Amino acid sequence: MNNKVSILGVKIDSMTFNQTFEKTKSLLETDNVDMIFTPNPEIIMHAHRDEEFKNILNTASICTADGIGVVKAANILNTPLPERVAGFDLASLIIEYASETGKSIFFFGAAPNVADAAKKRLTEKYPSLKIAGTRNGYFTNDDTPEIIEQINQSRADVLFVCLGAPKQEKWICNNRDKLNVKLALGLGGALDVFAGVTKRAPKIFINLNLEWFYRLLKNPSRIGRFMALPKFIVTVKKEKKRNKNEITK
Repeated sequence: MNNKVSILGVKIDSMTFNQTFEKTKSLLETDNVDMIFTPNPEIIMHAHRDEEFKNILNTASICTADGIGVVKAANILNTPLPERVAGFDLASLIIEYASETGKSIFFFGAAPNVADAAKKRLTEKYPSLKIAGTRNGYFTNDDTPEIIEQINQSRADVLFVCLGAPKQEKWICNNRDKLNVKLALGLGGALDVFAGVTKRAPKIFINLNLEWFYRLLKNPSRIGRFMALPKFIVTVKKEKKRNKNEITK
């Protein structure tokens, strides 16, 4: 069993990317509805303030370190993680694996037509890929039973939920018992990238752990969101000091 690292109460799986993918494949062979979440510093900070959200993250079969800030926080706590495991990269590999094995995927989330555009682009790239269905992310609570029925009737093996955190994680967890999929992932803006609506950072930025900086350069108005990273690191350091003080009392 792999270890977990607790960062502000959120339990992150201490696994490499390859180990995470191998575990993901094994979950696809069970009869459970397993959940995979990919918290970054902003999500962990939200969970730090929202006990319900934190508990939901901690019920996931896999919780990855999506963001170099999460890896840095683990180092500060002297509980290092092997590497960053980005949700988009994991989703990309699941898509490739599904195209090779006949597993099917349902896309749920993003603005109208985005999921359909993602389906079109991905099936052009992977002609054998089975996208069982799509549904945009604009809905009310009254629409949820119909959405669940659509997903179940599609007989999808995997469900990508791209509603943004914490909405996507709460939706998956609250409806887990009604879903017939094998695996449900919360993937934020992944469908926008797959659809070509937004572009991911070039490889050099990703390899240097500067993907966040690329997004800031492309959209300076996001500066407020990126200030969450230094606040996150400060909060982790304070938590470490508080825990140390409690131990020495």
